[in-house]
Amino acid sequence: MEKWNEVKLVPEFSEQGVDCYRLAGGDYENEYYVVSEAETRKLLNTPEVVGYEVYHCLIPSTSQMLYYFKEQGKVTAANILSILRGALNYPLEESCYREHIRVHDISFLSSERVFKEEEIAGLEIKYSKLTMVPGSTLLIGDIIATGETLIHCLRYVTDFYREHGASLRNIIIFTIGGTTGIKILERLTKEIREFWPEFEGFITVYYEGIFSTYQDRGVSGINLPDVDFYWKDGIIAPEFRRETLSMRDPLFEKCIIYDGGARRYEIHEHVEEVLDFWNKMLEKADRIDFTRLLEEKLGCPLGASYEEWIHINHYEEIDERVTKWLYRQEKGYIASLGDATLKEIAAERIEEFTAALRKYML
Repeated sequence: MEKWNEVKLVPEFSEQGVDCYRLAGGDYENEYYVVSEAETRKLLNTPEVVGYEVYHCLIPSTSQMLYYFKEQGKVTAANILSILRGALNYPLEESCYREHIRVHDISFLSSERVFKEEEIAGLEIKYSKLTMVPGSTLLIGDIIATGETLIHCLRYVTDFYREHGASLRNIIIFTIGGTTGIKILERLTKEIREFWPEFEGFITVYYEGIFSTYQDRGVSGINLPDVDFYWKDGIIAPEFRRETLSMRDPLFEKCIIYDGGARRYEIHEHVEEVLDFWNKMLEKADRIDFTRLLEEKLGCPLGASYEEWIHINHYEEIDERVTKWLYRQEKGYIASLGDATLKEIAAERIEEFTAALRKYML
C-alpha cells in the first residue's frame, strides 16, 4: 500500500481498560483507529468463543469508542446500517444506548454473490430496508477482507440518499479487518466528495489490529487467499501482541477471526472449519518448514534487530519501555518453541477444541 512504510501507530487514549491508537503519517483522507480491550483480545485469540459471546466481547471497546467520538463531536444523530448477517455481531445499537447516542433508525441490506457458470459474476442486493436520516452519521459493523460487499452496499446507500436529495455527515465503521479496507475507504471518500463536497469522511475502528489477508495459501498450504487474516504486513495493537505471545498456540490459528457469521449463528460449521484446519496441520506437520511458518505468523524475520522490528511493526511512536519489553517477549517466545513441534501443537489443539465445543459437533 502506498506510503504504508511511513505509517505509525500513535497512542490516543487509555481509559476504562480500553487502549486506543490512531494511524499517523499516511496522508489519509480519513481517520483510522486501532482499539484493544481484554474481551476482544479473548475473542480473537480463542476460537472456542462462540455464539452470543462473540457479540458480547465487542461491547466494551465499541461503547468506549462511541463515547470518545461523541465527546469529540464526531457523532450526534446516528443511523445504523446492518449488512446482513455479519453486522449482527457488532453491538452498535446497544453501545449507542449505553453512551446516550440517539439512534434514529436502523437500515438493513443483504448483499449476496451472483454466480454465472459456477463463477462469481458479481454482487446483488437481495434484501433492502433503508431509512434516511439526512445529515446523520451512518454506523456500520462489518468484517472487511476484500471489501467488495462493503463497497457494493455503501454505493447502494449513497445512491439512495442522493435520489432523495439528502446527504450523510460522515460514516463510522467498526471492523475486524485488514489493510485492504484503508485502500477502499480512501477511494470511496474521493468518490463521495464529488457529489457531497462537505462529506467529513470515514472514521474506521479496527479491533486489535489492522490485519492483512493471505495472498496465497501460505507456508502451510492450507490458508485461503483474500479470506484468512494474519499479522504480516499489518499493524497490531501492542496489548494484543503481548497477550497472544503469552500463550503458545493462538499465533498458529488459521485465521484471526475465522467466519464471523458461522462462529455466532452456525457454530457447527465453525467447529468443522477449525478442526479441519488443525487436522490438515497434523497431517502435513512433518512437511511444513516450522521456521518459515513462524516468520510468516509473526510477520517479521526471526533475526530482526530491535530497530528493524520497530519499523516493521510501525511502533516508532510507542513508549520505548513497552516496545523493548515486547521485543524481548517475542525473542523469548521464539526460544520457548525450541522443543515444540507442529504435530504436537496440532494434536493438542484438536483435543482442546473438541473438548470445549463437543456439544456443537454434528
